[in-house]
Amino acid sequence: MSDEQDKPTLTRKPLGLKRTVEAGQVQQQFSHGRRNTVVVEVKRRRVLGRPGDPAPEPVVEEAAPAPAPAPVAAPAPAPKPAAPRVSENDSLMSRQERQAQLLREAEEARMSSLEDNRRREEAARARAAEEEKQRAEQSAAKPAEPTPAPAPAAAAEPVAEAPAAEAPKAEAAAPRASTSAAPAPRRFTPVEAPKRPEPKRPEPKPSRGGDARRQSGKLTVTRALNEDEGARARSLAALKRAREKEKRSHTASSGPREKQVREVVVPESITVAELANRMAEKTGDLVKALFRLGSPSASTDTIDQDIAELLVTEFGHEIIRVSEGDVDIRHDEDIDDAEHLKPRAPVVTIMGHVDHGKTSLLDALRGANVVAGEAGGITQHIGAYQVKTPDGSLVTFLDTPGHEAFTEMRQRGANVTDIVILVVAADDGLKPQSIEAIAHAKAANVPIIVAINKIDKEGANPQRVRERLLEHELVVEEMGGDVQNVEVSALKKTGLDKLLDAIAVQAEIMELKANPDRAAEGTVVEAKLDKGRGPVATILVRRGTLKVGDIFVCGAESGRVRALIDDQGKQIKSATPSMPVEVLGLGGVPMAGDTLTVVENEARAREVATYRQEQATRKRTVQAPVSLEGMFEALADKTNVIQFPVIIKGDVQGSVEAIVNALNKLSTDEIRVRVLQSGAGAITESDVTLAAATKAPIIGFNVRPNPKARDIAKRENVRFMYHDVIYHLTDEIRKEMAGELGPERIETVVGRAEVKDVFPAGKRDKAAGLLVLEGIIRKGLHARLTRDDVIVSATTIASLRRFKDDVAEVRAGLECGVVLSDTNDIKAGDNLEVFEVEMRERTL
Repeated sequence: MSDEQDKPTLTRKPLGLKRTVEAGQVQQQFSHGRRNTVVVEVKRRRVLGRPGDPAPEPVVEEAAPAPAPAPVAAPAPAPKPAAPRVSENDSLMSRQERQAQLLREAEEARMSSLEDNRRREEAARARAAEEEKQRAEQSAAKPAEPTPAPAPAAAAEPVAEAPAAEAPKAEAAAPRASTSAAPAPRRFTPVEAPKRPEPKRPEPKPSRGGDARRQSGKLTVTRALNEDEGARARSLAALKRAREKEKRSHTASSGPREKQVREVVVPESITVAELANRMAEKTGDLVKALFRLGSPSASTDTIDQDIAELLVTEFGHEIIRVSEGDVDIRHDEDIDDAEHLKPRAPVVTIMGHVDHGKTSLLDALRGANVVAGEAGGITQHIGAYQVKTPDGSLVTFLDTPGHEAFTEMRQRGANVTDIVILVVAADDGLKPQSIEAIAHAKAANVPIIVAINKIDKEGANPQRVRERLLEHELVVEEMGGDVQNVEVSALKKTGLDKLLDAIAVQAEIMELKANPDRAAEGTVVEAKLDKGRGPVATILVRRGTLKVGDIFVCGAESGRVRALIDDQGKQIKSATPSMPVEVLGLGGVPMAGDTLTVVENEARAREVATYRQEQATRKRTVQAPVSLEGMFEALADKTNVIQFPVIIKGDVQGSVEAIVNALNKLSTDEIRVRVLQSGAGAITESDVTLAAATKAPIIGFNVRPNPKARDIAKRENVRFMYHDVIYHLTDEIRKEMAGELGPERIETVVGRAEVKDVFPAGKRDKAAGLLVLEGIIRKGLHARLTRDDVIVSATTIASLRRFKDDVAEVRAGLECGVVLSDTNDIKAGDNLEVFEVEMRERTL
């Protein structure tokens, strides 16, 4: 080598056996334009044999014998000669790098072979087409002359493609074409590279700036010598994907896909973007179509059903028109077939006046003692129970309150029942709530059974009760009518078997049936917010079977049945028709009287619940038509009527509803109850915060505040009113409202007089000479001075004299002189009216 070649350069020189040490320079590049030149020396282990031993031969993997060359019809182009193989001792490449290099060479050879085959096939097809054309021309000229057979397609060299699983081996062992004098190429069988222990490198010290890019760009000796170390060989998955892509490129592309026709559900109004989503079309295409139709709209604009139908039809889809009401569940359209109906237990509601023994009668039938736990000795909730009669049949009883405030509870009980038992005390007769119960039963078209209770008391007169029933068109069987009546005593437990027999006879006549093999439907009898269990609703199942895990919608709330509890407090798995159960798992507290319906999935339940919530909000916020009279009335209410704000929290929804109605009835023309918030459940922080802002008392009916609410109430000085009996609550609210109005001012006229003349009295005052026309005139009384029936001044009598003497009073027919305080506007001919004022405590 020359001296110029011996100079160190930046590139490595080819390694050979003549040198064991090579030197070179490597220039390092740093940030901010800094550079550094490093002298690199490479030492290589020299393999020396013993004297007399033959030179070591390169290690070559044993390859399978090459297959015999197949006869070819046409000479194929000679491939490139194989590169001379270098032994492992003569190369610095590791076994893994050599394997990757061989794989790359095999893949390149395979792709080259496939390209050659494709070209040969195209040339063969072109020759075949040309020969066919020539034969056609020759046959047209000489039809009798036989045409030669076309050249076989075997002229192309066959290339067998290895399976995908053996792709690396097949590609590495792809035969290389050679001349007849060259020996058959040897196949390379890759072996797994031995795992070398990786040298432990010291962790680089972090730079001051914490920038890791300086370390990533540093040039090391290993990186300078192994330039191809970081190059990754193609994986088997990549080779497989390349083959599949190549096959797809050779296959003929299919025609345009057929447009899919969809059924598009269109409500009364829908946005353009939502319609495009339902049609699976581009929003821009719909906007362009709207411009062509002469109705330019953006993607967020709302269009009606007619325009949406034009768009759906233009894009080739089918429209299904729906309205907002279609989202809701309609129970009147869902009627069960007669063959699916099975007998069910009757639902019996016990109604009557307060303290007539309704709950005691039900306790006697159930063998329980509910009365002992009732506050004030009266029922204030709807109770649902199921009783097993001596003959084994089941009867469901609903116990309703008898107080006048629970009218809506009694109405709900009459609407969900099959039979009404009217309990009337034999010693008290018909009372207002008894008459109201008769009206509810008639409105619901429900048969009535009269139970005349307390026949064991002194003064009991059942016959008088039967006669009073005639006034309300209830004719008992003893008087030739069709209404059953039974004399019972809940205290002595007499006549109960006759009452059960009357219920069984009436139920048999009605032929009560329901379909248990369907999705359940029920009615909310009562609902509350329990501290440990959350929202709880008492449901009376009307048809179907309610099971644990069912998804349902109840009014404006949805949920999943987490547990079912019967009237005895036991957990059950399912509830059949006419069975009362407590349902746990609601999203919120529903309203009493709402319908529970089991649906197919949670999406449907949320959809129906959301629609009902929107309808309730719309109904609550709707404004009445504005008129001039209404504006003046509202203005007068704001100026003259005193508002009495309250916040009501109760244990159950029905009690809250009854309290709100009872308080609204206390309103008068002077003061009006304003319920700011009401609901079932304990008193919370939000209730106390609202009460502190509005200075309103919080009424807690059988509920108490939580600890946080008590702390806020103590800090904000919020007043609580706790009650467990409804008539005690209404009495206290009535007194509170009367106190807001203050005492009532009552005026009583005691005398009238006429002014005859006016005299000076002192420097500034004037005295009026009066003639008493009626009554008396006393000193110190209130007086009104009128002139032509118009009040001139309201004053008091400061001085009263007769002649020159001061007197206490002057009676009718006599003359006197008076001095009025605060006024000197007195003229002859005026009238004086004297009256007394009494401040009386106000009552509502």
